[in-house]
Amino acid sequence: MPPSLASEYRRDRAWPFWPVVPLYPYGQRPTLRIEVVPDTVWTFDQFQGIFYVVVPIRMTVVRLEPQGLLVYAPVAPTPECIALVQELEQKYGPVTYIVLSTVTGIEHKAFVGPFARRFPQAQVYVTPNQWSFPLNLPLPWLGLPRDRTHLLPAISAQAPFADQVDYATLAPIDLGLGPFGETACFHRASRTLLVTDSLVSIPAAPPAVLQLNPYPLLFHARDTAADPIVDTPENRRKGWQRIALFAFYFRPSTLEVATTGDMLQEAKASPDRSRRNYFGLYPFRWQPGWQQSFQALYKDGQLQVAPILQTLIFNRGPEEVMAWAKHIATWQFERIIPAHLEAPIAARPSDLLEAFQVLRSPEAEVTTGFPGADFELLRQIEAALLKARISRPRTKN
Repeated sequence: MPPSLASEYRRDRAWPFWPVVPLYPYGQRPTLRIEVVPDTVWTFDQFQGIFYVVVPIRMTVVRLEPQGLLVYAPVAPTPECIALVQELEQKYGPVTYIVLSTVTGIEHKAFVGPFARRFPQAQVYVTPNQWSFPLNLPLPWLGLPRDRTHLLPAISAQAPFADQVDYATLAPIDLGLGPFGETACFHRASRTLLVTDSLVSIPAAPPAVLQLNPYPLLFHARDTAADPIVDTPENRRKGWQRIALFAFYFRPSTLEVATTGDMLQEAKASPDRSRRNYFGLYPFRWQPGWQQSFQALYKDGQLQVAPILQTLIFNRGPEEVMAWAKHIATWQFERIIPAHLEAPIAARPSDLLEAFQVLRSPEAEVTTGFPGADFELLRQIEAALLKARISRPRTKN
C-alpha cells in the first residue's frame, strides 16, 4: 500500500478518545458496514479487546418512514464510521434518534456523547437508571448533550418513534455497585429485534470485521512462543475459537499459564520480538481438549445467553429477566441483531424463550451443556465479589 494511502486509512479510522476506554485497537478503529435488510437495516461493526482477545462491537441503524434514521448502540464515531452513516443520510434522511441501550456497558456508553455531537439534529434517548463509577455523575457530565438527551419513557407507546419501533427495558438488576439494565428494540417493518449484551450467537469462523486485521487471530493460533505468525484460513479459525473461549470464560479449563520465568526464557526463541508481538512473550499453554470446550460453547451457533451473564448477572434477577423475555417474545421478529459476535441471527420468539430457559435452573451452568470446569474462574469471581460485598447474592427462582 502506498504511504499516502496508508496515512489516509489511519486518518479515517482514528479514534483520539481511546484512553477513556483503553482497549485494543486503541486509536485505530476500522468500521465494517453491512446491509442486513435492503434499504432498511444496516450494521456497523468495529472490534475491541485486551491482549488481542478481540470481539466485534456493533451499532445498528434502522431507516424510518417517511425519512430519517434511528441509531441503536453507537460505536466509535471515527471519520470512516461517520462517512458511512452520512452516505445513508443522503439517501434516507438525517439521523433522528440515538438510543443508548444499556446502563452498565461502558464500552457502549462511552461512544454515545461523541457520536451525538456529530449529529446535532438527533434526539438522544437513554435507558433509565444510568450510573457511573467511581462517581455517579449526571449525564451531561458524561458527555451527553444536555438539551437533547431524554430518558426512554416507561411506556413504549409514548416514544416519538413508537409508530415504527417498540422497545422493552429490563427491570434494573441490582449488582451492588449499580444496576444492570438493557433496552431491546423491535423494528416492526423489517421484523428485526435489536439487543445489546443479553443474547449472542457464537460463530465457528472469525467474524468478518476481525478479518480486516487478522493479527490477533494469528497471535492466538500459536502453541508456543517459538511458533511464527502464519496467515492461513486454518490459523485464523483456530485463533478465533481460542479467543472465544477467553472472551466467555476468561480462563477456560483447557488453558494453563506459564510462569514468568518460563515465559521470559521461551521468548528468546521467538522469531518476532517486536512490540507488536509483545516482545516475544506468550504465556498461553493450550491443553488437549480445548476444541471440545469450544464446541460446547459454540452449540452449533444457536442463540444463547452468554456464560458471563448467566453466572454473574441474570441469576441476580431471573424473574425480572424472564418477564422481560416474555414481553419481547410477543413481537413477531424474524431476526435478532445483538451488539456482539454473530449478526444477523435468524430467530423467532420461540428461539428467544428457549435461550432464556437456562435461568429456570439455579445451577444454570451445569444444565446447559457447558463444561463445568470452564466456569471455575467465573465462580471464583462471583465468590470474591460476594465476599467483598460488591455484588448481591443470587436470587432463587
